[in-house]
Amino acid sequence: MADEGKYLYCVIGETQERNFGPIGIGGRNDTVQTLCHRDLACVMSSTPMTQYVISRENLTAHEQVIETVMREYTVLPIRFCTIAASAEEVRTLLIRRYQEFKNLLRSFDNKVELGLKAFWRDMEAVFLEIGESYGEVRRLRERLAKGSHPPSVDERVDLGKRVQEVLGKKRESEAEEVLDRFRPLCINLRANKTVGDEMVLNGAFLVDRSREREFDDRVEDLTEKLKQRLRLQYVGPVPPFNFVELRIAWGQEQN
Repeated sequence: MADEGKYLYCVIGETQERNFGPIGIGGRNDTVQTLCHRDLACVMSSTPMTQYVISRENLTAHEQVIETVMREYTVLPIRFCTIAASAEEVRTLLIRRYQEFKNLLRSFDNKVELGLKAFWRDMEAVFLEIGESYGEVRRLRERLAKGSHPPSVDERVDLGKRVQEVLGKKRESEAEEVLDRFRPLCINLRANKTVGDEMVLNGAFLVDRSREREFDDRVEDLTEKLKQRLRLQYVGPVPPFNFVELRIAWGQEQN
């Protein structure tokens, strides 16, 4: 049997032992519970001393535990696949980084993360705008179309690069317009990497719970105003994964 360790999910403010049920990562129905030091607690479950692969199943299991705990507590998420050799190692972590964790919990108290993605609805129309509105692209297309011979591979590649450059600038401009609508409502925001041509924005917003309803209303309003242009995808509240992630280096913790 492989050696057993402790898989860590998050740090919370708590003085008593808590049991969150058999929801631990790994599919063994391990109990998720707290280990406390003073008024801090680490949420953890038993686990084999093994490296979990980064998969949708494992990431979802990790995040769902944190989301369960978040229903009752302010949480400081711990990086995926952080495993301690023993409960005593976890206790040492809480002792050595006590003040750091206390300060972070204070900073994130009563705050949630909200996510907003925006997608262009009609990419054909977007590319048509680029061809008609951006002189450099338009002139290059016209020159290739009027040539005495079909465009070469290099010429087509060059045109494609120019279109992608303009598309990137157009994406940044429209993303900023969306972000500007939400900046007054959030404490912090992060524009994450977009995926594919259609995605305009992949935004994460740190919002005080007292303004969450106002943020919801702003999303509804923007959805209606931009429905011909953009499709919005809104999620939350979720733990503040984009704004805090505790990283544990066990060798350093033992020093």
